[in-house]
Amino acid sequence: MTKKSEVIEREEVVIRFSGDSGDGMQLTGTLFSDTAALFGNDISTFPDYPAEIRAPQGTVGGVSGFQVHLGHSEINTPGDFSDVLVAMNPAALKANARWIKPGGTIIYDEDNFSAKNIEKAGYEKDPIKEEKLESYNVIPAPISTMVKEALKDLGMDPKSVVRTKNMFALGMVYWLFDRKLQYTEDYFEKKFKNKPGVAKANKIALRAGYYYAETIEALHPTYKILPAEIAKGTYRNINGNTATAWGFLAAAEKSGLELFIGSYPITPATGILEELAARKDLGVKSFQAEDEIAGICTSLGASFAGDLAVTSTSGPGLALKSEAIGLAVMTELPIVIVNVQRGGPSTGLPTKTEQADLMQALYGRNGECPVVVIASSTPSDCFHFAFEAARIALEHMTPVLLLSDSYLANGTEPWKIPAMKDLPKINPPFADRTTTPFLPYKRDEESLARSWAIPGIAGLEHRIGGLEKTIKGTVSYTPENHELMVNLRAGKVERVANEIPDLKVHGPISGDILVVGWGGSFGYLITAVRELQEEGHKVSLVNFNFINPLPKNVKEIFRKFKKIVVCELNSGQFADYLRIKHQEFTYEQLNKVQGIPFTIKDIKEKCIKMLEDK
Repeated sequence: MTKKSEVIEREEVVIRFSGDSGDGMQLTGTLFSDTAALFGNDISTFPDYPAEIRAPQGTVGGVSGFQVHLGHSEINTPGDFSDVLVAMNPAALKANARWIKPGGTIIYDEDNFSAKNIEKAGYEKDPIKEEKLESYNVIPAPISTMVKEALKDLGMDPKSVVRTKNMFALGMVYWLFDRKLQYTEDYFEKKFKNKPGVAKANKIALRAGYYYAETIEALHPTYKILPAEIAKGTYRNINGNTATAWGFLAAAEKSGLELFIGSYPITPATGILEELAARKDLGVKSFQAEDEIAGICTSLGASFAGDLAVTSTSGPGLALKSEAIGLAVMTELPIVIVNVQRGGPSTGLPTKTEQADLMQALYGRNGECPVVVIASSTPSDCFHFAFEAARIALEHMTPVLLLSDSYLANGTEPWKIPAMKDLPKINPPFADRTTTPFLPYKRDEESLARSWAIPGIAGLEHRIGGLEKTIKGTVSYTPENHELMVNLRAGKVERVANEIPDLKVHGPISGDILVVGWGGSFGYLITAVRELQEEGHKVSLVNFNFINPLPKNVKEIFRKFKKIVVCELNSGQFADYLRIKHQEFTYEQLNKVQGIPFTIKDIKEKCIKMLEDK
């Protein structure tokens, strides 16, 4: 008779699935995350892909991981350290041993802990002893053997049988956290509707893992994380790339324009192109170009023709697009360039995250070439800032560079789907052909935006191109005119500050330390700052989304704090930018350039050291 398990209620928990790149850890983590989200937990996820496409099997370089943080209250990060690690081979244990909480649970496939695999991972004999994990709740499970036994009567080939071992592991974790199997079984039915045998095999493996966990004593007690209290509405789990694509779709509808994307596939930005390419039903025109330069040039042509035009890339691609961005600045055509940042320089760390393209975004072009720069800060708010980037580009007739990063692009969280009626209308400044003579570079007095003359309309003929123009659109080499136009283009970008929201302070508006971040580090920063506040420290946070121009109230906020620390995943680019824009303040720095996000511990230790340093 099975012993009835004790159930412990937890506020939050972090689980990490890890194995070889062919072990299906991304799918396993995604299915668990979706089940948690449907149950009503708040979640945040962090897929961790290997950088090598075909790393040698069983090596640390080929380890693929997926971390999910779920809770009863608000969750802002995928978590620093995991409560539970599922390791499908010794290399997965090697890669993640330092990220397990003391006393945490480790479930591993003992069938894969062969002498050969142990050696491949860099161990000598016993990985558990060599990592000093004897005090942890270590569960060796014969996962591969159990799967073969469960599926022996289905007549499947051995490779197909072993592929279901990730579902056995998932079943064990479902039992440990009292999760229902129904959603995942429904997923199998839909995914493999033309392969009923595969659907059946995965169901059997899932249930076999669930009942195995129920049977063994080692996985007692089980844990329960109650649903989070969230605002009523329709939610879905969404990653940053999908949210970005949907933000552009919403902007196209609210502006009454067709959406065009011209892009070249590049990790980790490809998901934006793929998502929009699938939306021909919504009138999207997508073009997978032969290179980065062609991608942006086709988008610029689409903008000239009157479309909402976007292009997506990562750091190396942004370098190739720089000349065409300069052309967009000179022609004053609306276009949004999305840069999903990754570790650099060059090919660098293509599957890892970084915030090191900021200076490239701000200044990586020839001449005086300012563009609006915006940064998203969570996977779900990528929707909002994609919409805002499109609105600003269209209404101000300027290129906008939208910064995301690999962590946001691939991470997921619940997103409340907005109603289209609640989104603001976007009003492109189309040229009026009844106004004569037509002056293509005459400007709106408030925004300094020029009008948008769509080609083919009688009376709106005008010259366009990379050479400097006068207000009439004629080519000009006059020194004074060049200086005038440079200042007007810069002034147009600066006046966007009149429309962006003031910088928000999270916490008291004055105190001992102001933590400053930008973009995708928000979740870790806000969590660390809240914990410091709960411990009685006078610490607050501001996180910048609008980089160029900066919000108008920056100086007003900064002067109310004794110390300022700028935290970013680079060597100090935003801190240097603030020294240029607001040099009257002193900035301390917390920098990390490892291809991984901050930990909450990183941030808290820095702040406490600053508080102790008189």
